[in-house]
Amino acid sequence: MLRLLACVVVLACALMVPAARAQDAYPSHVVKIVIPVLPGSTTDIVARLVANQLSETWGKPVIVENMAGAAMNLGSEYVAHADPDGYTLMICPPSPLAINQLLYHDLKYDPSKLMPVVLLTKIANVLAVRSDFPAKSVQELIAYGKANPGKLSFASQGIGSTAHLSGSELEVLGGVKMVHVPYHGAQPALTDVMSGNVDMFFDTLTTSVPLYRAGKLNLLGVASNERSKDVPEIPTIAESGIPGFRSITWFAMAAPPGTPVRLVEKINHDVAMIFRKPEVIEKIEALRLEVMGGTTADAKTFIGDETRLWSRVITEAHITLD
Repeated sequence: MLRLLACVVVLACALMVPAARAQDAYPSHVVKIVIPVLPGSTTDIVARLVANQLSETWGKPVIVENMAGAAMNLGSEYVAHADPDGYTLMICPPSPLAINQLLYHDLKYDPSKLMPVVLLTKIANVLAVRSDFPAKSVQELIAYGKANPGKLSFASQGIGSTAHLSGSELEVLGGVKMVHVPYHGAQPALTDVMSGNVDMFFDTLTTSVPLYRAGKLNLLGVASNERSKDVPEIPTIAESGIPGFRSITWFAMAAPPGTPVRLVEKINHDVAMIFRKPEVIEKIEALRLEVMGGTTADAKTFIGDETRLWSRVITEAHITLD
């Protein structure tokens, strides 16, 4: 029995060595980062920055593939069913990791099983309205909405997106009723706001501030706890008479279920090193983003907290998919 046990141990060790070496050599070929949104969004910009930097770090190609559709569930499902070998990853905004499971009961993947790798960046959302909108402040918008119930319209990147839930949060806390107009991504939503086809959109500062500076839309309120240094003249929504209002967009990297912990931690480490580079920090700040970082455990805890926050909004706003 002792000899048999010794043989088993030796065999197990022999099998573990190649696996360990394979992980040490990661990556040995192309790595694909799936983003479940259309090109041109903040998610797309962040993902391509990370991919370019990882290509330099690893000495292997890291490509980005846009896989939009089904409220970001199409790309998320693809990643969830991919081989857990580190060669298929996902970068996404909150919905696929913290929101969609609260709204969709027939998902073909389990968001809680996706493995958080690292929190990348975050940014406050801002209430953007068409340039000819009559209200020039959040309070005026609320008053207009109450005087014209059901006439205010707000755009989003799709049902369950941060913009959708932010608009719903404004309805609940502001006591107004609005019409939700979902789009397939941020870019077409922004385009229709600028064209005057829809009244408002909770967008990120990254894409809306340049348009605001160019006079293509107006900004009424920032959805963070403090004013943005990029547009200090714009008050927060909370200080504009909607206390407790908060909405940020964050971006995280996730891996398929079952990806070895050691491999996930390696990727976390390599991404963390990227975000310490002065030239990368400069690019991130130019996008009006803040670096998040932290361990894989930090990412899991944060996503759990965000899920609870939006679960409350969905419940209070009675959001359903009917």
